[in-house]
Amino acid sequence: MTETENKQAGLKINKKTVILICVLLAAIMAFAGVLTQVLPRGIYETDAEGAIINGTYTQIEDKLPLWKIFLAPILVFGSETALTGVGIILIITLIGGTFLILDKCSVLKYIMAAIIEKFGKRKYLLLNLMILACMVLSSTAGILEESVTLVPIAVAISLALGWDSFVGLGMSLIAVAFGFTAATFNPFNVVTVQKMAAIPVFSGTAFRIIVFIVVYLILAGFMTIYAKRIEKNPQKSMCYETDIALREKYNLDDSIAVLNNPQIKKASKAFICCLCGVLVCIIADFVLGAEGGISLPGMAILFFTGGMLAGKFSGMNGKQLFKSFGEGIKTVAPIVPVILIILSITYILDEGNIIPTILNYVYNLISGLSPYWAILMLFAFIVILEFFVGSGTAKAFLVMPIVLPLADMVNVTRQSVTLAFCLGDGFTNLLYPTSGIMIIAIGLVNISYGKWLKFSWKLFALEGIASVALMLTAVAINYA
Repeated sequence: MTETENKQAGLKINKKTVILICVLLAAIMAFAGVLTQVLPRGIYETDAEGAIINGTYTQIEDKLPLWKIFLAPILVFGSETALTGVGIILIITLIGGTFLILDKCSVLKYIMAAIIEKFGKRKYLLLNLMILACMVLSSTAGILEESVTLVPIAVAISLALGWDSFVGLGMSLIAVAFGFTAATFNPFNVVTVQKMAAIPVFSGTAFRIIVFIVVYLILAGFMTIYAKRIEKNPQKSMCYETDIALREKYNLDDSIAVLNNPQIKKASKAFICCLCGVLVCIIADFVLGAEGGISLPGMAILFFTGGMLAGKFSGMNGKQLFKSFGEGIKTVAPIVPVILIILSITYILDEGNIIPTILNYVYNLISGLSPYWAILMLFAFIVILEFFVGSGTAKAFLVMPIVLPLADMVNVTRQSVTLAFCLGDGFTNLLYPTSGIMIIAIGLVNISYGKWLKFSWKLFALEGIASVALMLTAVAINYA
């Protein structure tokens, strides 16, 4: 690899993009701080499992001290949120370090060349199969954060096939988020909510499979139409300029030489075997109900191991491996402040105790509505709450103890409530700038948040319309 190629290797994060995202998040952080001073603070009593107890809301008279708002980026490391932050930063570190190794030893090119050799004349079949595979994994096993490692590979494949970075995101990250929306056996939302609703776990599966098919057809159709438009005229892509360097780096003019190189072939097989090991961890996580306790650390260990083995088998020595890994970490380091600000926003909202006040207001608002309006109001509330609380499980423990008795009062079945929760908790993981997973993904391919919204709003609107139709159908058929 020449010196120029060496400088171009690995992931590159545009500093201007990071600065703009940081400014936006800082404004949201200030807004969250203002909310803690304007809205009444409140608290609910919780049971042994951490679920709130309905009817126990009480207001707190004092306001959140201003110094806690200003020092949130420091104080967050003394909270429970710190563990999440460390985990996210670890994932970023592994992605940056490992991908530079994979880039240097041509493993990424080998994977791309092998896929294109097999699907080059059937690339739209490949696009729809990748969307389906990611949606199935998310819908059943509940993967989300793990999908970040797929983004650079999917984007590289997309560019090699004549598309753009948005198509790569569509067949990886977006597909995973939409799989969360169309959850069938997902332990993080379906299982959690059904247990809290005291209904049989995995009951109502037939209707959820229909939901999955509808969501898949929307996403696959949207991405296929978009990909064909970009293939016909690449300049129409909003990320055309930022994709130019990536297209040059991942051109496959030497694909035959790469595929016939025994060292690269061996290195690629080692990495792919480790990726298959991640899949095994995801399945074990689902079967054992570990809720990420196996898949996330398993992904971290196996992804790192796969990169090291690939580098070793390609001919890199130990010193070169660890030097490359360190260089890779530097390339993604600019994204760390973004994650810190997102965690600070979460800390301010937790300490400010304004979420219980909002919950109490929504409870009083929904209580007098018809079943149809009540289910739509619940969906809208889940969509808005995603801005403040990203975790599906955390939202379930916050919302369900209040909503479920209310749903019984307005004649909405608990199965319909589960559906509304899943639909509201899925695609919204990619909607707000407070979503760490989305910010990391678009940062890895140098797409600004503004361009991201400009590309995705139509898709989100289609998903929202379909969700409304599905929920109203559920109420009409008394889904149970």
